[in-house]
Amino acid sequence: MTAQWEKKEGNVGTLTVTVPSEKLDEALDQAFKKVVKQVEVPGFRKGKMPRKMFEQRFGVESLYQDALDIILPATYPQAIDEVGINPVAQPEVDIEQMEQGKDLIYVANVTVEPEVELGEYKGLTYEKKDDEVTDQEIQDAINAQLERKAELELKEDGAIEEGNVAVIDFDGYVDGEQFEGGQAEGYELEIGSGSFIPGFEEQLVGVKSGDEKDVVVTFPEEYHAENLAGKEATFKVKVHDIKEKNVPELTDELAKELNQDADSVQDYKEKLAEEMKTQKAEANEAQMKEELVVKATDNTEIDIPEAMVETELNRMLQEFEQRLAQQGMNLELYSQLSGQDTDQLKEQMKGDAKERVKTNLVLRAISDAENIEVTEEAMNEELTKMSEQFGISVEDIKSTLGDLSILENDLKVQKAIDVIVDNAKAE
Repeated sequence: MTAQWEKKEGNVGTLTVTVPSEKLDEALDQAFKKVVKQVEVPGFRKGKMPRKMFEQRFGVESLYQDALDIILPATYPQAIDEVGINPVAQPEVDIEQMEQGKDLIYVANVTVEPEVELGEYKGLTYEKKDDEVTDQEIQDAINAQLERKAELELKEDGAIEEGNVAVIDFDGYVDGEQFEGGQAEGYELEIGSGSFIPGFEEQLVGVKSGDEKDVVVTFPEEYHAENLAGKEATFKVKVHDIKEKNVPELTDELAKELNQDADSVQDYKEKLAEEMKTQKAEANEAQMKEELVVKATDNTEIDIPEAMVETELNRMLQEFEQRLAQQGMNLELYSQLSGQDTDQLKEQMKGDAKERVKTNLVLRAISDAENIEVTEEAMNEELTKMSEQFGISVEDIKSTLGDLSILENDLKVQKAIDVIVDNAKAE
């Protein structure tokens, strides 16, 4: 078998593959053995019809498609390895010559991974951020912890205030007509949470238990339900109860509950400060790496094939479905609630998908430029980490992954990021 590659404009080219006639004859033999089992001819048992009689009756051409189904999957991967290209989508195949006793010639129109001419990725600058934690940040974290421990108590007197939870019925109307999804009974709404349409919660401040109020709001222009976007709505609201949060005081006992290693309030604050400092340092480092990778990516111009973007979009959509499943939801239900179908969702993700493809291409190009290799020891270390993280054996992880080249590529990408970071300068 021989293969020739001719690059065309952009990331498309033609791969011409010549398969020796004896290989075609072998494939035709296999095709005949498969097809003849399905042919019933008077005078012959099923599958026993002679080859010559079959060809006289049906023609050898009737075997061509089955022969191609045997030849193409076997020869195409060999051909792309021979010419050294990396296709990113299924090829379009045209048969130039196919005749018994002659070489088979086919031409595959192939979209390949783009060539990457790297821009500047060393000597990039970043703003060094302080890892210190302020007293106010510590106090805010404590307040948030105490808020989560707060209990709701019925407010006997007074009106709704910021931070209260109002138990309400509401019924929404647009242009005097009820709209779907605009009704609820006994709904608990925390005032100031921002969970409702802008302006809704604020208009309930000052309303007392048992009162009714018409709340008039305007849906945002970018609201997910197109039939409501930008429209004015009136909600008829009845307040049943008002609850206020009873936030506990931080005592030594509660401090121990919040952190089992703490002996007192002071000890809890010190340990919390250390924990927050570590988290802040990790967050700053992650942000720094992200900013540097974005700079390196922005410094490189790449003509990205649409096929690569589409593949990444499908991967992102699959990841999104998995996250929905963890929340007990599926894509169909999400589409009903959000008003977005799959095509709209993919269109929304397209920019991020293109950026992810470009970033991966740049990091892989850096890995190649720096001759980065991943040792067997590094692979084993990563597999051991994954084993500890997921609580399954290394052998099970290997079995799940199947092709360890994916893991190897991920480690190369991480090393490429290290190259960018190690050669960057703090401002």
